[in-house]
Amino acid sequence: MEAVANLERDAQLMLRVRDGDETSFALLLERHRGPVIHFLCRMVGNQAVSEELAQEVFFRVYKSRESYEPTAKFTTWLFRIATHLALNSIRDGKKEKGQQSLDEELPDGRERQVADGAHTVEESLMQEVRVREVRSAIEALPEKQRAAVLMHKYDGLGYAQISKVLECSDSATKSLLFRAYETLRVRLAHFA
Repeated sequence: MEAVANLERDAQLMLRVRDGDETSFALLLERHRGPVIHFLCRMVGNQAVSEELAQEVFFRVYKSRESYEPTAKFTTWLFRIATHLALNSIRDGKKEKGQQSLDEELPDGRERQVADGAHTVEESLMQEVRVREVRSAIEALPEKQRAAVLMHKYDGLGYAQISKVLECSDSATKSLLFRAYETLRVRLAHFA
């Protein structure tokens, strides 16, 4: 129930932005900046690039404020903009790998350290390897499949929302996800 209220609130805030309310835009930015950056970072693989793209996303949202109509969920519209920018960035070859290795030194010359937790060093390293392999397998997917998987698994969007974001039919979205998950299942079978 609260999620529905938030979605309605987003549309109401955007309508206020359309009418010139700068505070409403600040609220939308505060609420959605983090999820947009996380999505973009998973898409392009670089934190700095994802932050720049997120700025562009919200610039476009603000620039489009006068023509905004709440015909779809605000988040669908927002993630459509983010997806297009991420895909364009990837296609333009601006993608830089931003993942850091445990073997790399920090800029000040210190070595990276793994936080001490309930897991042994061996378990932590195995988990790190699994995470890297899963990320790598997702990054190797075709762009639309990758976007669909990230929105479905990491951002919790349903088929209908993903379809709207990717501007394709529900059946095409289901097919994209089926092919993506099948590819991931094969690539990551050694974990089973």
